[in-house]
Amino acid sequence: MLASLPMRADTPSIAAPAFPPKLPWVNVATLRMDQQRGRVVLVEFWDFCRVNSLRTLPYLKAWHARYAAAGLRVVGVHTGAFPPSRDDDSVRRAVERLQIPWPVAIDTQLEVWDLYGNEGWPARYLWDRDLALYSMHYGEGAYRETEAEIQALLGVEREPVAPVRPEDDPDTLIAAQTADQPGAYCGPYAAGGAYAVVGGAGELRVNGRAVAVTEPGCVALAEHSRHTEGTLEVVPGPGVTVYATCFTPGAA
Repeated sequence: MLASLPMRADTPSIAAPAFPPKLPWVNVATLRMDQQRGRVVLVEFWDFCRVNSLRTLPYLKAWHARYAAAGLRVVGVHTGAFPPSRDDDSVRRAVERLQIPWPVAIDTQLEVWDLYGNEGWPARYLWDRDLALYSMHYGEGAYRETEAEIQALLGVEREPVAPVRPEDDPDTLIAAQTADQPGAYCGPYAAGGAYAVVGGAGELRVNGRAVAVTEPGCVALAEHSRHTEGTLEVVPGPGVTVYATCFTPGAA
């Protein structure tokens, strides 16, 4: 299965919504969308508790490093899906821990989410220099296509960022993974990796192995080089809550 492509606007006629004036920000005092005119703006909706959001970060960091001087502005919009990621202070700590250098709006009240009519994580919206919508993409993947669009809008040419993982290569066949499960999952799975969304502090027992939980977020339970079948037994210890068990794709 190939990664889905970004949806390109036939004519750039949808204007970028303004950010609500009282929205909390990280890495900047405040940011106004109308003051970004003349830049290419990439808005990314994400959640530090969702592994799919975390897997896009290496590409966003590479694009920020490569193209900020040429006129690209990356803006994160953090909209939490789980109780730990709906806490503003936890979001601020996660931005620092993940070493995210661009402005991040804390959208706990879903104000920006609703303005965009957004429907999932991660989601990328690429705005041209006139702040008209150029393309959008839901989910992981399409990194090469998004980078080509950034280059076209900026008028630059470079070799694209190399795939971070084998399954990110658009020519790689991907096997369907087990669906995400609520809470601490025990049972069979088939995926490239398994992760837990956690809150609190303590440890998990994963197939009898201790996994430390030091902060809310997403912790790895099992990581494979390609699509693998296995069994999970996830048991949270005292002080730890598991909100969901999530699975990522792997190369077939």
